[in-house]
Amino acid sequence: MRCSVNVPNFGDFADARNVATVAVAVEQAGWDALFVWDHVVHDKEQRRGQPFGDPWMLLTAAALATERIRLGTLLTPVARRRPEQLARQVATLDSLSGGRVIFAAGLGGPIRDEYGSFGDETDPTVLAERLDEGLGLLCRYWSGEPVNHDGRHYRVRDVTLLPAAAQRPRPPVWIGGFWPHRRPIRRAARWDGVVPLFADASHGHVPPLDQVRDLIAYLNTHRADPSGPFEIVLGGATPGDPIAARDVIAPLAEAGATWWDERQLMSSADLYQLEPILRRVHQGPPAL
Repeated sequence: MRCSVNVPNFGDFADARNVATVAVAVEQAGWDALFVWDHVVHDKEQRRGQPFGDPWMLLTAAALATERIRLGTLLTPVARRRPEQLARQVATLDSLSGGRVIFAAGLGGPIRDEYGSFGDETDPTVLAERLDEGLGLLCRYWSGEPVNHDGRHYRVRDVTLLPAAAQRPRPPVWIGGFWPHRRPIRRAARWDGVVPLFADASHGHVPPLDQVRDLIAYLNTHRADPSGPFEIVLGGATPGDPIAARDVIAPLAEAGATWWDERQLMSSADLYQLEPILRRVHQGPPAL
């Protein structure tokens, strides 16, 4: 199991210099990746007055400060972005980092705040259509090959975006969604990994083992090759003692999880403050 650190793109982490500081600590302490959120306002009432940083600028700072760790968002709402612009951002970061980008995607939310605040579509069905169509376009753009496309939501005429993504055939694509909703898990089965949230375990809480097993069983019934490589990314807050942290996540690893994403509780101010995050990073990943 590999281990990552997760930070929002608001509060102290709106400052790219702070994200670079965390990235260096993550690499030095033996973690495998750093992931940042991709929000513009998040929950407007809860986050009112807090600064937000652009996630791709934040990750650029992290890439320039490190050499080994993987980098990405958890997760990017593809339906809220123009696929051609997003493709350029991801490919540029992939080239800059030497092929270290992981691309995680989903609907994002809260939909009312993140989409509706800007006069955008708020129907989840339409947004899911844009997500699926946008993912297909991203992969074609990253290939460096000519793209022509006539879709329900996007049209492209004779476009070749260069340079192509550094990773071949493309950066890994992970898909997020709330379990027990089935559609996002079926979507994830078509890609390279799943980043589930759980209705019974809010951000920062360790997911229930029985629900993890149910999710993985459902996922495997929809994968074309259940024995092939696939990432199952779970997250939560673990104790700073690596051995105690191992006791928390070892059952999840036995159930099939391949990544542990270290997070702070959503209800805690530690979520968006630099010093508490650095303290946990320096304590190191769980000892598995």
